[in-house]
Amino acid sequence: MSAASPAIARIGPNAVLQHLPVLDAAIGEALRGALLYQAAVAEPPADAGMLPEDQVARLHHAVRLFLPDRAPAIQRAAGLGTGDYILANRIPRAAQRLIRALPAPLGARLLSAAIAKHAWTFAGSGAFRVASRRPLAFEIAANPLAEGPADAPICHWHAAVFERLFSALVWPGVQVLETECCACGAPACRFTLFPGPSGGLTRPG
Repeated sequence: MSAASPAIARIGPNAVLQHLPVLDAAIGEALRGALLYQAAVAEPPADAGMLPEDQVARLHHAVRLFLPDRAPAIQRAAGLGTGDYILANRIPRAAQRLIRALPAPLGARLLSAAIAKHAWTFAGSGAFRVASRRPLAFEIAANPLAEGPADAPICHWHAAVFERLFSALVWPGVQVLETECCACGAPACRFTLFPGPSGGLTRPG
């Protein structure tokens, strides 16, 4: 569960920082600056600490609002970048070697436990839980980054973070599908992991 309360909830800076180079490549620095201005988000420094949840939410919403056709790809790229940052800076090398050496079900359980322990860094005031083991599924209830309404799930950043971590450490071909989303009226955003044929589960077509 999240340890942060709504009044002081914060989210890790990579939820914003990893968007910036992706936006620069997609629309250019000038338009990226205009988007941040419209979202009332100041560009954080590279060494920024935890950011207020509402600031992060405004950026994610602005990307989807002003770049509706590009938002899924932009937020996926930012999520993959966030996963890369976590692998390079937040998960000790020894722990990564251990997870890779374990049978996939045990490695997935260990990585899931680590994600749950640090869920407050990406869920803010939302409540994270491991909702299922087979298939492995995560839920973020009252996800603060899933501002709707929307006709389809919108949490491409979260899904990509999970995908990068599990593809690097447990299942190289894993795909993550958001099957329910707070933006669509669900009480929780649900992310189901599909390891692929070698992992015994195949993502539905």
